[in-house]
Amino acid sequence: MRGLYSSKTKIRHQIFTEIARMAYEEDGIENLEKLPYKIIPGEIATYRDSIFLERAVVGERLRVAMGMSLRSISEHAPISQGVEASVIEEKYYEPPLINVIKFACNSCAEKKVMVTEGCQGCLEHPCVEVCPKKAISMVKGHSYIDQAKCIKCGKCVSACPYNAIIKQERPCAAACGMGAIHSDQYGRAEIDQDKCVSCGMCLVSCPFSAIVDKGQIYQTIMAIKSGNPVYAIVAPAVAGQFEGLKDTKIREAFKALGFKNVREVAVGADLCAIEEAKDFIEEVPAKIPFMGTSCCPAWSVMAKKMFPKQADCISMALTPMVLTARLIKQEEPECKIVFVGPCAAKKLEASRKSIRSYVDFVLTFEEVAGMFEAKGVDFDSLPDGEPLVRASADGRGFAASGGVAAAVVNAIHRLDPERTVKTASADGLANCKKMMQLAKMGKYDGYLLEGMACPGGCIAGAGTIQPLKTSASALQKMQKEAVFQECSDTEFGDKLSSLEEFQI
Repeated sequence: MRGLYSSKTKIRHQIFTEIARMAYEEDGIENLEKLPYKIIPGEIATYRDSIFLERAVVGERLRVAMGMSLRSISEHAPISQGVEASVIEEKYYEPPLINVIKFACNSCAEKKVMVTEGCQGCLEHPCVEVCPKKAISMVKGHSYIDQAKCIKCGKCVSACPYNAIIKQERPCAAACGMGAIHSDQYGRAEIDQDKCVSCGMCLVSCPFSAIVDKGQIYQTIMAIKSGNPVYAIVAPAVAGQFEGLKDTKIREAFKALGFKNVREVAVGADLCAIEEAKDFIEEVPAKIPFMGTSCCPAWSVMAKKMFPKQADCISMALTPMVLTARLIKQEEPECKIVFVGPCAAKKLEASRKSIRSYVDFVLTFEEVAGMFEAKGVDFDSLPDGEPLVRASADGRGFAASGGVAAAVVNAIHRLDPERTVKTASADGLANCKKMMQLAKMGKYDGYLLEGMACPGGCIAGAGTIQPLKTSASALQKMQKEAVFQECSDTEFGDKLSSLEEFQI
């Protein structure tokens, strides 16, 4: 849970920090084997039944944080097996990006409706009356559910006046809007990689920290230390993520990590909104019945996977991440670009062959927090520097649900003031799926559709640190501080056509 500093958060932070420290201090890679003992010291288990299990889980998390794949449970192998392929300046993710550490999984029930001790054995017993399958009866004065008959519809849950009946569902599966998580033969969670779009909501939701995504912390630091200029491009959702880091110190904080400079991805968001506005005016309804936004890769992939006949209705505009990277590489082709944001799916987007030349690494805010810790960066002691001022309030608004559509509508009105634009937005992949089903039925003809995989938008992404309300408040403040309001007023508008054609 974002914003809750739990044992899960603590261990994740320790792992990211130790990987970053190992890279910065150039410790021998053989020290990877010692790190589980540093992170889980002593002889007595704290979090699980066995300290050996705790260290084994940490070992797997260290591997994926280095960009390596999980080891086979049935075969002996050191933590560092295959690490040579990761101790380099460039490494792209080998699939799968997100996976389950099987021996860390609690084998939660997929879905179960059960009666608790709160049952009062009431006279009315509405649970019995509403059950469509007659799966509930009164046994010894209390409600009893025959699990063989129960279809988990939840009607009894709603009917009970004492809230004595509960419906339990595997948290990772409940969070997955793609229905990509099921049980393996031993009851452990398993991800159907053909369905998965790497949104990372399962990763956030698993209270046992059994689900992991691969990282590039080590490789990023190696690139920084190589001497080549490395730029950090920060997503708009950066607002408020690093407690105590003021806007005037963001640039200096990233320079302290070794980056040459920082750019706002909201600059690319301004350009993306303009491009989508042009496409909407030209194509809807003349060529396509509606248009969906392009910036969220998990939403975009979901829409194209599940609704292939409507795939051409999803905008082909370059995403803010790619446009921002291209802006920098036009000026400095030999530099490296690191996208820093809230999103696990951006890691998958950046690994596509068409994008690799522009975005070299992707890190989440959570991973960068580990780098700050490893480097000993004290925000309070940093000098104030040049704030991030080159993006609009519209562009920064891309981070919250509804913000993309609002920016595109503003750009459309600038190009065609008489144009009326209807919009619909959905956040969370289950809701995005419903929106696309309605669009498929013709309910959204002529509309601009905005999809966001994470509930609340990017400010609730899998790689964020702060709770949603805190992030939303910080984002609104950052939007108010923008030097200009609308994306159409960007100073980079005349570069859009060259960025679309730009090739390295």
